[in-house]
Amino acid sequence: MENQSDVPRADPETLIAKFQIDKLLKQDQNGRRISLLGTIDKQQGILTAERAAFATESLEVIQAFHSAISRVKNLGDNDIYRWYLASSTGGSGQTADSQQDLKLNLIWPCTAKHIKKYSDQQVRMVTETPEIYREYVRPFMQAKREEGHLNWVFNILEGRTEQEDVIMRDAGQGPEDAFLMLPDLNWDRKTMNSLHLLALVHRRDIWSLRDLQKKHIPWLKYLRQRVLEATVKMYPGLEEDQLKLYVHYQPTYYHFHVHVVNVMLEAGATQATGKAFGLENIISQLETMSGGDDVSMADVSLTYYLGEASELWTDIYAPLKTGLPPVRH
Repeated sequence: MENQSDVPRADPETLIAKFQIDKLLKQDQNGRRISLLGTIDKQQGILTAERAAFATESLEVIQAFHSAISRVKNLGDNDIYRWYLASSTGGSGQTADSQQDLKLNLIWPCTAKHIKKYSDQQVRMVTETPEIYREYVRPFMQAKREEGHLNWVFNILEGRTEQEDVIMRDAGQGPEDAFLMLPDLNWDRKTMNSLHLLALVHRRDIWSLRDLQKKHIPWLKYLRQRVLEATVKMYPGLEEDQLKLYVHYQPTYYHFHVHVVNVMLEAGATQATGKAFGLENIISQLETMSGGDDVSMADVSLTYYLGEASELWTDIYAPLKTGLPPVRH
């Protein structure tokens, strides 16, 4: 143990200014915390800096935070979705790219579904049997697709928006194999430890992992390998075994897509068990299922979580739990 008598006494407030940075040791909490190695008076020390949580004790405090937002830079927009970098400190005299410590996402105009999704709510674990999927969930998915909430996806795939952000396009062996890849709107596009990309497939017959069949195994393996190759080519500081590929169930929107993240990205709710299903594990499960090419992920029970404000919970699982008939869509 270090002898405390060897540690120089100093005014604590003066030590921060005297800290001489040597290198970054670690960045975590989605970029909100950094650990730095440095020296004070020729003795090594570690300084950990973390951005404070947002002050939310009153509406006035939140309004003051909003008023201080400055140097807003648009990163992209598509349909009702827009995303930006900005500064939370206000002031002037700095360049547009300096001190942009905020990543902002704007959904406007938003729907009641968006409000439910982003509101604080209790969550429940549910088990979706093949029967529940066929009788209630699949019709629910179809109803949502018919409401037109996939316009922003089709805008990208059909070349109307975000084309400057597309990292790669792959035609595969035919039109059903084609896909493209671009940054997820939640990534700031510069912090490699929190890298988050999306691979969007062109085919429209696969709404979710439930539609994946044994016959899709070669395509899924091809998709996985090309995504890995394209990512490390675009970001040479990364290697393939530093990337994690997963699929959400239930997904936010019913058009098949694969998330690509740095394995160092801290797993929040969207990567948690009951939300994220590893692409490699899905492929392995399909490979080990007995039956012909038409055997699919629709034939197994899946356990996942839902917020209590979700329509899947209020319309289907809550009634099933209490013995009432679910709402049919």
